[in-house]
Amino acid sequence: MATTIAELTEALVGIASHDDETAAGDRIEAWLADETEAAVRRDGIGNVIARRGDDEGVSVALVGHHDVVPPEGPQLAEDGSYRVERREGRIHGRGAADMKGALAAQLVTFREAELPPGIELVFASFVGEETGGVGARYAIDDGFLPDYAVVGEGSTNYSGPDVTDVVVAHRGRRGSTVTARGTAAHASEPEAGENAIYRATAAIDAIRELDVPPVSVAGGRLSGSVVVTEIEGGSAMNVVPERCTLTVDERTVPGERADLDGLERLPGIEWAVEQDLPPMECTDETFAERVLAAAAEAQSAPPELATKPHATDAGWLSRAGTECVICGPSEPGEAHTREESVSIQALERCYRIYRGTVESWPAHG
Repeated sequence: MATTIAELTEALVGIASHDDETAAGDRIEAWLADETEAAVRRDGIGNVIARRGDDEGVSVALVGHHDVVPPEGPQLAEDGSYRVERREGRIHGRGAADMKGALAAQLVTFREAELPPGIELVFASFVGEETGGVGARYAIDDGFLPDYAVVGEGSTNYSGPDVTDVVVAHRGRRGSTVTARGTAAHASEPEAGENAIYRATAAIDAIRELDVPPVSVAGGRLSGSVVVTEIEGGSAMNVVPERCTLTVDERTVPGERADLDGLERLPGIEWAVEQDLPPMECTDETFAERVLAAAAEAQSAPPELATKPHATDAGWLSRAGTECVICGPSEPGEAHTREESVSIQALERCYRIYRGTVESWPAHG
């Protein structure tokens, strides 16, 4: 069975997991059973969770996910697996960067880290991260709540090509639908009806005037955003429309939201939230600095505490009470692309960061 980070990355990347994560979960579970003496379990939705160390001590988790976004043409092999190629120090294939490479680094860390007294090391790989945190939410509802977590997400270029930074906050996403209702009428007598499109444009104007809240994190500012992304309405050229819908993408920041609720004060307007992915902020400065110190020790370039624009499973864990940071092989422009790849050097750097974080933990917690 694959034993090095690069070998394990290649093995995991080759397993299709965009619409069924079972086989990837099987491989992770089997690797843990073969390579460690940890207590390993598979929960009811397919998450793989392993623990070793002091089960009454401070729990430090290495967290990732083994689902991926759908592959693009060249990434899918004829037998349904994913094509994997290693060249020039990089592993190419769907999920290499987001985030099976980081999973491999976490698994090897879980196997090899020397635990200080009073520490429980947890490994968790979730399903359904790409579809709204399905696995993380299930695990939390099932009692998964480590004290601290390093989430190995590498899906956005929050770091440079030669440095791995530590993310202490990220934005969430609230996706919603605004429905404008009116009264249909013949277009030759528009005054006989109420034009839903006109009501929708009033809602658009209100959205454009909304204040977008910023927060101060990591020595800088993390700002939200809100934007109308789709509009649909009307039934015919000669009919005053009775219905028009908008979709709204809002990027949320910790503790703050745009006042979209106020849209319902407009005539004929209804507002419904379709998706609400929570933001994340690490509030334990000591933990963040501990991971940053491990990152500094693991690389020659100076890492920074950073923020990330996209939501991750860290948001769900943070909302439940776990102190989280994100640290993964986030290289510019790699994840979710048809050229997706990850550098072996970055994976080995992440391994050193993960292991350094765990092994430097003070015995008193």
